[in-house]
Amino acid sequence: MSVTTQDYSMVVGGAWAESESGQRFEATSPATGESLGTIPEGTREDAERAIAAANAARRDWAARSAFERADALSRIADLIEERRDDLARTLTLDQGKPLHAESYGEVEELVVYWRMAAADATRLAGSMPPSVDAAKRILAYRVPRGVVGVITPWNWPYTMPAELIAPALAAGNAVVWTPASSTSVCAVKLAECIVDAELPAGVFSMVTGPGSVVGDEVASSSGTHAVGFIGSVATGHKVAVGAAGKATVLELGGNGPMVVLDDADLAVAAEASIAASFLCAGQSCTAGELFLVHESVHDEFVERLRSTVDRSVRLGDPFAEGTTMGPLNNEATALKMDEHVADALDRGAQLVVGGKRAAGFPTDLYWEPTVLASVTEEMEVARDETFGPVVPIVRISSDEEALQIANSSEYGLLTAVWTRDLARGLRFAEAVDAGWVNVNESTNYWESHLPFGGRAGSSSGVGRVGGNSVLEAFTEPKTVVVTLG
Repeated sequence: MSVTTQDYSMVVGGAWAESESGQRFEATSPATGESLGTIPEGTREDAERAIAAANAARRDWAARSAFERADALSRIADLIEERRDDLARTLTLDQGKPLHAESYGEVEELVVYWRMAAADATRLAGSMPPSVDAAKRILAYRVPRGVVGVITPWNWPYTMPAELIAPALAAGNAVVWTPASSTSVCAVKLAECIVDAELPAGVFSMVTGPGSVVGDEVASSSGTHAVGFIGSVATGHKVAVGAAGKATVLELGGNGPMVVLDDADLAVAAEASIAASFLCAGQSCTAGELFLVHESVHDEFVERLRSTVDRSVRLGDPFAEGTTMGPLNNEATALKMDEHVADALDRGAQLVVGGKRAAGFPTDLYWEPTVLASVTEEMEVARDETFGPVVPIVRISSDEEALQIANSSEYGLLTAVWTRDLARGLRFAEAVDAGWVNVNESTNYWESHLPFGGRAGSSSGVGRVGGNSVLEAFTEPKTVVVTLG
């Protein structure tokens, strides 16, 4: 595929703009190694301009009817559908996802988020609780918080911004968005759809540049009243400090244990492992990055998984129809894969398949789908979020041992458990410390309208994304007391 390079802009106050610094950084495709163009390197001053514009616009936007705001979001969804091919191709070039296996799917899900938020905007209801005084009437309803700062990652550069931006706008807030630098071209393409939908000036801004600068300013500024962040635990902690005192939604990392008990359907579980560990090349907070397999079925499961990976995972040119897995997005992620796999092998893990970067591709970011057996809890691949295409398998002897391992993790985002006994699966689901549990399903299964987030006390975040959970997070209760006559 031919690549067109260009100098992109950011959005300040609803209009395309350059950084006040005049500085730019280059966007490079992880799939081809080619330059995609240059992006403005935003500064704190750029973020401040965007926040000021948002505050100037927020009261007018909040005063619009929910149905008017819903119409605006529907226009954005319409534009995304019209630009489906361009958005999908850009996602493959800029992020690395296989075009046919994943990129089109993310664009389709992106439409769902905008349409869902448009519908939810018209359903945000209040109540009329009774008063102790018969001459008074009480109105209790929700109002927008004001300006919402949104900071998003590179692994799902369309849908993850949408699950925060769309409900924030639907609820009547203005939004200032700082996207991940390594998928800034995707961010521009999504921003084009929002700008071209002709929202009032100032309601939406997108400031590109280093997160440590523009993201920090958006999180800490007194001009933002709520912050939504999706990303790593380390960055999430910094965002939480900067946003102290504000309403926050923080969806952070996970180590998604996938538990295979002794009565599991091994054939189905092995097939589901492909989506669990190799969707988005394993670069997902819900990836199955730790497999806890009962000793009585361990060997059979490992062999089934090996053959399933050989048969089903096709690492290759992400534009080719048969490709199911593309490159990793960036060198830092690839280096972490290098380190975690090397550490596991040095400590005695058994290499079942894969184990290294793949040769013969345009960039060094293509990593072989990897399965490791004989993994133990002290290995980095078992303790940390690897964020790559690896299945680390730990042998367990009981449900209790699986629970002990899962609940001793610092993470608490998502767990999957496989068993033919649904009562056993439900008991496990209720006992495991995770915000979401799948029974007889991949760790990478979720539904966009359901509340999703980490368990309290874990490092996986606070609050919930998904459906009207975010709409409520970006609004606050208001009580009005009316005295009659």
